[in-house]
Amino acid sequence: QVQLVESGGGLVQAGGSLRLSCAASGFVFSIVAMGWYRQAPGKQRELVATTTTDGSTNYADAVKGRFTISRDKAKNTVYLQMNSLTPEDTAVYYCNLRERNRGRYSDYWGQGTQVTVAS
Repeated sequence: QVQLVESGGGLVQAGGSLRLSCAASGFVFSIVAMGWYRQAPGKQRELVATTTTDGSTNYADAVKGRFTISRDKAKNTVYLQMNSLTPEDTAVYYCNLRERNRGRYSDYWGQGTQVTVAS
């Protein structure tokens, strides 16, 4: 069973920075991608950034140029460096891991970490 443990959330002033980490443990057949999603109060969960095994990345338009996703394959850990934070970035941030096993895809989620940006 795959477990994802997130860390790095907290309270920061607008314009500040935070770095989120997500470490995966347990047996994983083949990681297809790891990434970050977020959910603000009253809103649906949305993609923030993802990175695939070949190193390609994808960002939501709202965070392009401010957030950077990276991955340490040896540690099965994904990071999200968040700069120039705004109150609109306030949300619970969830780590995601997509696995492929015999042609089937499975998604695993972390418990979420709160990011609050004060104006």
